[in-house]
Amino acid sequence: MAAVRVEEVLAAAEEREAEKRRSVTVEKELELEFDLGNLLALDRNPPAAAGLRGAGPRREALLRALARDNTQLLVARLWELPAERAGGAGGPLVARLPEPAFRLPREKPPPRPRPPTRWEQFARLKGIRRRKRTSLVWDEQAKEWRRRWGYRRAGGDPARAWLAEVPAGADPQEDQFARLRREKRERVARNELNRLRNLARAHRAGTTVPAAPLHPTGHQSREELGHVTRVARVSTASLGRFQPRLPKEPAEPPSRSGGRKRRFEPLLGNLAAERSRQLELLRDMGSKKPVLDITRAVNKQLRQEEAEAAAAKGKKQSQRGKRGRRQQRPGRSSKKSGARRQQQQQRPAGGGTGGGRRKKA
Repeated sequence: MAAVRVEEVLAAAEEREAEKRRSVTVEKELELEFDLGNLLALDRNPPAAAGLRGAGPRREALLRALARDNTQLLVARLWELPAERAGGAGGPLVARLPEPAFRLPREKPPPRPRPPTRWEQFARLKGIRRRKRTSLVWDEQAKEWRRRWGYRRAGGDPARAWLAEVPAGADPQEDQFARLRREKRERVARNELNRLRNLARAHRAGTTVPAAPLHPTGHQSREELGHVTRVARVSTASLGRFQPRLPKEPAEPPSRSGGRKRRFEPLLGNLAAERSRQLELLRDMGSKKPVLDITRAVNKQLRQEEAEAAAAKGKKQSQRGKRGRRQQRPGRSSKKSGARRQQQQQRPAGGGTGGGRRKKA
């Protein structure tokens, strides 16, 4: 076995130590600009132009090394922020990010604030604060935790109970179970009506043209009913895509505005297609000749010719009908009178068709 010199071992150890230091230490001529609120790092240092020419493994290696160094600097800055343990001493270590310095653009405009309902306005006026309650409560009868509202709620449905208490001052002969069922139907209908009113009020507040007021007493027109139904259908998270359809309702779910849904091109996608569209638009704007749609022009000409032919045909038939009525009116009466005289002359003396009486000899 060959003897290993001490100098070689020390040199190898120094190289490993330098490699470890190099993995966490990055030196830049110009310091990076950091926006820790957006986890953003801006590198102002110009890259090596020779290494970026062409497309090959050398360029990919240079870009990977540049991205790795900048990420290392960003992570080092994150470790300098004040940190704390989330969820106690055994929780993960988290850092509080500062406020963002750069305002990044949005793809879509921010949503408009939802107008408050009548209950929210009343609660704000009276100073009523919303108290969050748990959705599960202990049911003493079933001896288990049940929902506070809805199906299989705690205490059960009073309309489905086997025993109903007669209130004080009520008619003892009245069916209390029927009364409970009727009150439940009325509550459900009242809640649904309030929900539709809130939707209609929110839709009117979001539009510039005020909509016609609703008449819950049964005087709404067909347009108002269609409008309220469309607004109620698209009020779900799926915009009415998974809602059951009416018998004569189209398969495609309606939009919020009741018209055709606008479709936007994606911001990131096929650059070649976008370049071709922009060049075509510039070419059309720069050309002095008007853009001619052959198909549309031919269809318009065909429709015009068919309309002219139909108008000429109708005018000719009307003129022919007027002239024929003027000429044939006296002839028809004379023909009818002549035919009647002939039939009277050809009848036998007894008259009739055989049903008359015969004279005795």
